[in-house]
Amino acid sequence: MTSVNKESDNPDLSPTSPAEESDTAPVPEPIPGLHGVPVRWYDADRTEPYTKIVPFQEKHDTSVEFFYKPITLSALGIGLVVLAYVATTQDVLEEGQDKQRVGAYAAIASFLMFSMLQFRDGPFIRPHPAFWRIVLGLNLLYELALVFLLFQDLDSARAMMKYIDPNLGVPLAEKSYAEDCTLTLQNIWNALDIFCLAHTLGWFGKAMILRDYWFCWVLSIAFELAEYSLQHQLANFAECWWDHWLLDVLICNWLGTYLGMKVCQYFEVKPYEWRGIRQTRGLRSKAKRVLTQFSPHDFTAFKWGTATDFTHFFSVVLLLSVFLAAELNPFYLKTLLWMEPDHPFVIARLAFVFLWALPAVRELFQYISDPRRAVRMGQHVWLLLATIATELLVIRKWSQGMFQPFPRNVKLGWGIGATLLVAYTIVQFGLPKARKYIRTQRRKVKSKNQ
Repeated sequence: MTSVNKESDNPDLSPTSPAEESDTAPVPEPIPGLHGVPVRWYDADRTEPYTKIVPFQEKHDTSVEFFYKPITLSALGIGLVVLAYVATTQDVLEEGQDKQRVGAYAAIASFLMFSMLQFRDGPFIRPHPAFWRIVLGLNLLYELALVFLLFQDLDSARAMMKYIDPNLGVPLAEKSYAEDCTLTLQNIWNALDIFCLAHTLGWFGKAMILRDYWFCWVLSIAFELAEYSLQHQLANFAECWWDHWLLDVLICNWLGTYLGMKVCQYFEVKPYEWRGIRQTRGLRSKAKRVLTQFSPHDFTAFKWGTATDFTHFFSVVLLLSVFLAAELNPFYLKTLLWMEPDHPFVIARLAFVFLWALPAVRELFQYISDPRRAVRMGQHVWLLLATIATELLVIRKWSQGMFQPFPRNVKLGWGIGATLLVAYTIVQFGLPKARKYIRTQRRKVKSKNQ
């Protein structure tokens, strides 16, 4: 009886740990982890709730249990049957005039199927971990395509685009939005087009990714300043002052950010109680449960802590730079490859970057906020950084001799901005570290003299 009380009073013992038989011979506690080795968040047998393939609340939902079971061999068999049918059936081959294009699509589909079955899970499990593995596979395919294009010249790349879309390969007419900058209702009405809606939707997505009002405002202003700095290279960056600061920043960007943050606040306070479909009664409740499968399983509010330490500050500056590059890169790519802004490739690239950034920023926040659990950078954030950097390399190579050099005032402006950023870093983080080091050395000298 005494031993049972001792066991119940010791919360450190696991439920399966044997009770102590005597005070002189305690039973050692089991070593946590897998076979005595601590389990990290990126290992196969992970235990963190946001990385489980099967959420704990749905383990016993037999109605959807099939979708959480490994079906690698079944999927392999079905995939091979489909490939064999498409590749060997004569009528299918005759219908497809471009055999190379069909083969490329089959290779992409095979790679995405492998991604869905074999890639490591990320931080999201809704609507299904397999969906986010496919998203990661699409990012990897795009990165490989960029690496291939990096070794091509611009004329060859434009010719390759015609194989994908025969309508491409035609030079674009430059369009400026700063022809008449008089602040009149007629000019403002003429400036309202589909791109205003695109601005609003884009900033709604950025708010869902960053989950921080302050960060979105800084990024919004920084992008407008970047447009000012690059309008000598891209004509569509030339806009009227009221187009920059009234339509873009104060109306479209603010509205999208406001709506996005409201959705984030809703998900943050929403109670999450997951029940299986079989445990849900009523047709209406079951339909609601199916729809909620496409909502987040849980939600984490981001507190970036810019001024807390240098690591957080550097991470925020890096993320801001990556977001600016991700926003500016498509303007250069569509100009170099002669694509209209509403081309499906341009729209698809923007949509995919949104999907890639959702888990990537979540992994980055985990990496800088809890380094003891996230001992290495996540796969989504690593690949997205590589993708944006490769885009910059491609643009750098193809734009040689294509654009005008930076004017002196632009260089001076960005030089002043960089100087202020470095000065703030030194004052905020460098000087306190130096003072702390000096005080420590003085204490050591005093202790030795005494």
